[in-house]
Amino acid sequence: MLWFIISIIVIGFIAGLLARALVPGDDSMGLVATTVLGIVGSLIGGFLGYVLFGADPASGAFQTSGLVGSVIGAIIVLLVVRMVGRRERV
Repeated sequence: MLWFIISIIVIGFIAGLLARALVPGDDSMGLVATTVLGIVGSLIGGFLGYVLFGADPASGAFQTSGLVGSVIGAIIVLLVVRMVGRRERV
């Protein structure tokens, strides 16, 4: 169970970093915020992947498509955070 939590944190951090690198703009986030961005993006990406393509439990818990889905979900979360932040500033 501990390795699962550690792997979620590491994959979330990687997904958050990739999302921030792929979406241009100024994001003043620390390491914790980047990790939370990746974890939330991973949950959203996993949910969208399950809804759109179904689940394949025989392939295992961690797959390359899961990391791609995590990055896509983190990009979606990052864009939503930017839109909400922009709306609050105006």
